[in-house]
Amino acid sequence: METYDALLAAITPVSGETRTIFDPATGQPVGEAPVHTVQDLEAAIAAAAAAQPAWAALGHDARSAALLKAADAVERSAEELARLLSREQGKPLNGPNARFEVGACAAWLRVAAGTPLAAETVVDDGETRAELHYRPIGVVGAIGPWNWPMMITVWQLAPALRMGNAVVIKPSEYTPLSVLALVEILNQELPEGLLTAVAGGRDVGEALAGHPAIGKIMFTGSTATGKAIIKSSADTVKRLTLELGGNDAGIVLPDADPRAIAEGLFWGAFINTGQTCAALKRLYVHDSIYDAVCEELTNVAAAMPMGNGLDEANVLGPLQNRQQFDIVAALVDAARESGARILLGGNPENDQPGNFYPTTLVADIADSNPLVAEEQFGPALPIIRYGTVDEAVAMANALDVGLGASVWSSDPAEARKVAARLEAGTVWINKHGAVDPRIPFGGAKQSGYGLEFGVEGLKALGVPQVING
Repeated sequence: METYDALLAAITPVSGETRTIFDPATGQPVGEAPVHTVQDLEAAIAAAAAAQPAWAALGHDARSAALLKAADAVERSAEELARLLSREQGKPLNGPNARFEVGACAAWLRVAAGTPLAAETVVDDGETRAELHYRPIGVVGAIGPWNWPMMITVWQLAPALRMGNAVVIKPSEYTPLSVLALVEILNQELPEGLLTAVAGGRDVGEALAGHPAIGKIMFTGSTATGKAIIKSSADTVKRLTLELGGNDAGIVLPDADPRAIAEGLFWGAFINTGQTCAALKRLYVHDSIYDAVCEELTNVAAAMPMGNGLDEANVLGPLQNRQQFDIVAALVDAARESGARILLGGNPENDQPGNFYPTTLVADIADSNPLVAEEQFGPALPIIRYGTVDEAVAMANALDVGLGASVWSSDPAEARKVAARLEAGTVWINKHGAVDPRIPFGGAKQSGYGLEFGVEGLKALGVPQVING
């Protein structure tokens, strides 16, 4: 276990250009991040390519053993990692936030290590025998976001390493320290050069996406950036896993119990202060229980403390950056001006330090309103009234994204029928955003393509090879 100061010192550059990272809750400096260059990226890719063949040759069992040791290393430094994450990203230590995220890193490493992937006998009829195997790709490039920087990085690197690949990571410019610290800890148990984080700017990301030595890109982030990666990967025909924007819909059926579902709705929408790709971002409620759901959800939301993440009492934090704060504020202001009713929040204290936008619930809003139609990615939830289930399904499916969705009902069988009509990669029943390392996860429509997690996630980090004969 490293102390917090020792961990921060280990990732602080001793030379070269640096950039100060500021705490989004206080505006105070957190630390100095390196400003890596395309030349640094080239060195990282060369080291990865050199380390990868020996790693692949170890086989699944030895690689899995190393990942289990890496999970142990994360747990030994869990509190230090969580504190750094809280200061840099803004999320509180408690609740489904910083400690939760670090714990998820260990969990995903362990599941990636422990998921079996045997060769599949496709045909064996006495005349023909065909087996399907999955071989390493080579060097995988991972480009991560700022909302769950450690956890999503592990989503990318754990299956890649398990399948015999080397990994070069480009973290978000907003949260490089968290990823650099995580990689520092993981590399205590991994061969030199196999895993590297290159904390550069857009030029580094573009160079990684188009580099001929990179066999696959894994990206989590905006749909616009995902489209740019698709274009830049074309010349080298890279494999891609893209987890892009969501704007997830939730449908509350008329038989739901408003009080029973209120807390689940809250966390579905406001986990990580709404800064989650698969969060509930537009809620459709049947007219017969609309007012009751609004009331119960407001009661739950009003009781959730927001503030500095290092304060153990808080479960909601600031928005990670001012750009996102401005997006949320503009959407809520436009909704208010359109005649929508603000049930809670919508009144940030702009004279206070930090990027705090209050928990905001907006009722009596049109489905065409920008707060509904555009992904807000923050603590503001529009609640839309509907009359028939057909109407709700049509509104939920109307957008060009489909990462996740949810159906809320006292009748699970009826909820599943509605779920089957929704155009989304995952539909949850009476919960939202509950990802599981054993269960495949991926988007529909412009929310991306490719699956992560479980057996399918491992296969996505390999090259299928059929041995016929």
